[in-house]
Amino acid sequence: MTDTTDPVSARRLDGNAAGGPLAALFAVDVTAARSRCAACGSTSALGEHLVYADAPAMVVRCPTCTEVVLRVASREGRMLLDLSGAALLTVPMPVVSDDDT
Repeated sequence: MTDTTDPVSARRLDGNAAGGPLAALFAVDVTAARSRCAACGSTSALGEHLVYADAPAMVVRCPTCTEVVLRVASREGRMLLDLSGAALLTVPMPVVSDDDT
């Protein structure tokens, strides 16, 4: 349950909010991607992360330790992606069958 008296909790979204902006950069659904936090080492699906989207850059934080895992920003027709807080990002790729070709 979200504490509505806490201003940080009131503006926090779940990691699925990062899916739209990241879809412009990746050709796959990245909400199922798993990242390992460089700070605490926990591994979680992007959809489980904490997202703050009300700043010049979208900030995605670890659901375990709340350290910044990645940042996404758009500037001058470019997408900027900072993964410095992710020790590893594993993105599941779609399976292509012979019927799809």
